[in-house]
Amino acid sequence: MIENGFDETTSHSAKPQSEGQAAGYNRRDFLKTLGWGGTAVALSGCGNTSIENGKETVVSYVEPTDYQIPSIGVYYNSTCAQCDAGCNIMGRVREGRVLKLEGNPNSPVNRGKLCGLGQAGVQAHYNPDRVRQPLLKGEAITWDKALGLIAEKLNGVKGEEVAFLTGTMSGHVRALLGNYMDALGSKNHFVYEAVSPAVERAANKKMYGVSMPRYRIDKAKVVLSFGADFLGAWISPVNFSQQYAQFRKGSRPEGRGVLVQIEPKMSLTGANADRWIAARPGTEGMLALALINALGTAGLSIPTDVTAVVKDYTPERVSLDTGVSFEQINRLAKLLKERSPSLILAGGAAEGYAHGTQNAMAIALLNHVLGNVGKTVEAAAGVPFPQIAPIPGSRSALTALGNGLASGKYKVVFTYGANPVYSAPAVSKFSENFSKAGFKVAFAQYLDETALAADLVLPLDSAMEEWATEVPEYMAAPEGNVGYAQLSVRQPLMGRLYPDTRGAGDILLALLKQRKADEYKGFEDFYAYLQSAIMKNKAALGGADCADDKFWNDTLGSAILPLKGVAGSISAKPAIAGFALPAPVTADASYPLRLIPSISHSMRDGRNANEPWLQESPDPMTTIVWDSWVEIHPKTAAQLGIREGDIVEVTSKSGSIKSQAYLFPGIHPDAVSVPMGYGHQAMGRYAKGVGANVFAMLDPVYDKETGELAYHETSVKISKTGERIIIVKEEGPARGSQVGRKKIAVKVSADKVDLSKEV
Repeated sequence: MIENGFDETTSHSAKPQSEGQAAGYNRRDFLKTLGWGGTAVALSGCGNTSIENGKETVVSYVEPTDYQIPSIGVYYNSTCAQCDAGCNIMGRVREGRVLKLEGNPNSPVNRGKLCGLGQAGVQAHYNPDRVRQPLLKGEAITWDKALGLIAEKLNGVKGEEVAFLTGTMSGHVRALLGNYMDALGSKNHFVYEAVSPAVERAANKKMYGVSMPRYRIDKAKVVLSFGADFLGAWISPVNFSQQYAQFRKGSRPEGRGVLVQIEPKMSLTGANADRWIAARPGTEGMLALALINALGTAGLSIPTDVTAVVKDYTPERVSLDTGVSFEQINRLAKLLKERSPSLILAGGAAEGYAHGTQNAMAIALLNHVLGNVGKTVEAAAGVPFPQIAPIPGSRSALTALGNGLASGKYKVVFTYGANPVYSAPAVSKFSENFSKAGFKVAFAQYLDETALAADLVLPLDSAMEEWATEVPEYMAAPEGNVGYAQLSVRQPLMGRLYPDTRGAGDILLALLKQRKADEYKGFEDFYAYLQSAIMKNKAALGGADCADDKFWNDTLGSAILPLKGVAGSISAKPAIAGFALPAPVTADASYPLRLIPSISHSMRDGRNANEPWLQESPDPMTTIVWDSWVEIHPKTAAQLGIREGDIVEVTSKSGSIKSQAYLFPGIHPDAVSVPMGYGHQAMGRYAKGVGANVFAMLDPVYDKETGELAYHETSVKISKTGERIIIVKEEGPARGSQVGRKKIAVKVSADKVDLSKEV
């Protein structure tokens, strides 16, 4: 029996409340009616429109059920699944339907705020193109037949012949998957992310001793960011945005912070910076070493071994390589020397090269020289339960899986939370290699490119319907609690829209029962497994003195379980032995421009492209909607005879795409940029055929340290196709006006604005 403790006698961090008044009732009846307490019932039985057949049922409210009060919204806590940041949310439910998501104010991760990507989670739930029942080569089958078929295909197959590809994983679903792989005798769990900070993790490990430290923007006087779009799509943007708000306050003891952004293509963070500097792509590490050199010249004490590394990177020399003036380098060095502590960040724009790890290490070295380590770069606490700790994804995992598929090593392949057929470069031939597996099973909420290539598709619950737990990789701690870690709960906000979908935990549990029936027979479903696992560790989770029922009710009421983390430490001694950066590469005359695949704040790697709110959400820099585009500097465009709206072909050695040209001064003249996440060939009506897929044309160049795909190492040429369109933008084709009227917010030239003061 499931109870959430949402009654008037129990205090919770986030009580259910009506829109304007308190509403007390028992969560047990709510979930029991929705099917979690026993036999599932149709939504029409709750007085809602039937999702299955469109019929409506009129229900009298003379004696309404406890949880359901006409027109009154009630809030339940859960965890967002739209990206890997792990923000905690509250879902507003009215008359049995989830209508709106907001941030949980008690969460250290997002502190009550939620980005547009998180808000669109409701559309992921109600999307009409969801998979509704198991599919065998496109034909609907029953769950019994689907699970039986998996058992049949695994019969006689060795463990090393089975592979499981997932996205980033943590929590109890990760624990069950680990148990299942052990039961199969397989160690082939590949964790893949198309857009991953794997290079940053490797550099951080060498320079700080930890893969993912805590970055304290709010404690810095200056933030110097080398392509880290922390206000847009980098690691945990909601958390960083709130730190940034504190950083900008003139009333804080440190004074108003100054932000400098260095990157070849302006990001949302760059647009908010006091100074944006367009460095030549790939030279960011050299610029960081030149700043250390200039700091030493300005009188800052530099360790002898560091001096030996940077001695040849003089501002005069590096100015020629980077395109950043000698005067700018010295001004930056002076700013960093005078305003301490500062914070230096390295993002994807600096890491997407064959020398990406070296770039990131050079940038991290600046933090050591400036004394920021331990002040604005803090150690993070580890999770005390390693079996549920996050396993971060990387692109190198896909390379390893692809090599195994190409050699015919794997007979059965599972996929979950990843779409490699879409996001793998065409030159890798992943789609072709994937087809070599004897039997392919996709856990899928939508028929994306990978699900369509699978033999068997298992339909997933949405994040509004499933039970799960999650441990954020980047964990922001409450002030003063450096040992803080967190387990977040994801719980159903409403009943299943479609009776034949299942949560990933339930599917894995069913598969485990095929292998180890005696060990798992006591768990009717994943909810029972999850409850048992948490209650067995109640003391370690802070509930030693709490009655079982109250502890469980409180857990579901808050959906946040603080953990006493394993104390972390951060290294004050960077690993720089043998450190060197390559000289800038001379441009290929046949492919003279560097391609920058940009990460959209809403599209990310394309997993959310079928949510129309996100397609309709204007890009913050261009205001373009419902399409991809090619950003090109006006000077470069003039040389090529390109005007805004021209359909151009962007060609690399590995492929080409066609899209509309957008002239943008916020990009280096030697580069062009195309956003990721567009150009799907499947995934539903809102994603299919919208824009171009930049992943497909990337060259096979890899970071020398980590093996990660160096997705900024593709050189391209641009040619006009002869076609031209009017670009669809939120601002409309008539710039400077709103439906023919003068804009409410007018532009002011930069020389008339004092950006050092609050506005």
